[in-house]
Amino acid sequence: MAAIEERVARFKTDLDRLKSEIGKVIVGQPEVVESVIIGLVVGGHVLLEGVPGLGKTSLVRALAGAVRLRFSRIQFTPDLMPADVIGTTMIVNDDRGGKRFEFQKGPIFANILLADEINRATPKTQSAMLEAMQERSVTVGKETHSLERPFFVLATQNPLEMEGTYPLPEAQLDRFLFKLIVGYPSSEALHAILDRTTNRSEPEISPVMTGEDIETMRRLALEVPIAHHIQDYAVRLTEATHPTHPAAPAVTKKYVRFGSSPRGAQSLVLAAKVRAIMDGRFNVSIADLKSVALPALRHRTILNFEGEADGVTNDHVLSQILSSVKEGK
Repeated sequence: MAAIEERVARFKTDLDRLKSEIGKVIVGQPEVVESVIIGLVVGGHVLLEGVPGLGKTSLVRALAGAVRLRFSRIQFTPDLMPADVIGTTMIVNDDRGGKRFEFQKGPIFANILLADEINRATPKTQSAMLEAMQERSVTVGKETHSLERPFFVLATQNPLEMEGTYPLPEAQLDRFLFKLIVGYPSSEALHAILDRTTNRSEPEISPVMTGEDIETMRRLALEVPIAHHIQDYAVRLTEATHPTHPAAPAVTKKYVRFGSSPRGAQSLVLAAKVRAIMDGRFNVSIADLKSVALPALRHRTILNFEGEADGVTNDHVLSQILSSVKEGK
């Protein structure tokens, strides 16, 4: 037991150092920063949504600087092709003067991948990301290339109402552990941003972790026990997003077209385990599940026409679900 407590304490200390480094650049978004770190530890990809200029890209760069891992960035545009993402097979000259085929790796071969403005690319290019995000591999022709672990996609997207955006396919959305909404900073945070970005000195990020540290944290997170009745709450929460389920509340039946996949329940439990350790505990509570419910389920709960016509948001529906699902049977 003492060994577990020591590992949990070290885990918490390391994550506090990581948050501190990121905090040198990012101000006023503590929940977003914590959620991104949870995604990194769990090994789940994170989608950041917000209007341009709110620091989404800066957050990803700060994380990459604080973790000693290979970083790559793809700027998604309407003319981006799948080969620009995963790479392509080319004819090259060998040492004997002959020619041979050689696979040239694309920018997706990295540990931390920033997919900037991901919803500006066409669906054809989006499909190139699916295998990499789920299988951690890329298939070109008949050959499959494994991606180095850890492999973590941090994608930014502009709200769909903005010009030149394409909605992400549901299959791709489901591969994101979290969807985070990056809001406008408060007045105090905006003052701090101006103080840090409008003078000569710029904050420097120092690496405080390695890929091995992340993998060690991931293994510890998987060991965190979850009681059956706590896991049952995660199951019932996920089931409540389905309009055809007998236990679905009225708001789900009225406004939801499709509910969360089983990946939603997996995301709830995995993220709650990391949240528990971040709080210094080696057990999952219902409060941990509730704290990660919105980012884990908002992109997996698809509204119907009536919900869109009434201006209802996914967060509103999920908040009603959280209020209606009882903590105990």
